[in-house]
Amino acid sequence: MAIIKEVICTEADGSISFGNYTVADKQKVEGFKVGDDIYKVRTHKDVTRLSKNGNLVLETVPGATVHSLKIGSKGAAFSIEGKGSTMVTTELEKDTNYSIYIDDVNVDKIKSNLSGKVSFSIELNDSPQAVRIVKH
Repeated sequence: MAIIKEVICTEADGSISFGNYTVADKQKVEGFKVGDDIYKVRTHKDVTRLSKNGNLVLETVPGATVHSLKIGSKGAAFSIEGKGSTMVTTELEKDTNYSIYIDDVNVDKIKSNLSGKVSFSIELNDSPQAVRIVKH
């Protein structure tokens, strides 16, 4: 997969791709509309953050490129690429149990906190890894 040159875009299946972990200077897009939702993304080598209608959707530290992000009532799915140990935080349902799969391997079970945040670490190496966060 390639870096997202336009910082954020929608895919043919309605998913969203965003981020560019290869740039040193911050890149930002505000007011990106998808349906009735307004997205904001900022990205560079240190952090990538996507917000929808002012609320966190997904953040990575350090920065990453996220491909084909889909979030629904059963969880989230996306592919991610970057460099090194990366902390991923996403906001889902509050106080809910989830399983985290990386390349179809169940790596963790986690409960979202009272604000709905789920955080986990993933080792990235410039090639995309498939991530699924599945609600129990």
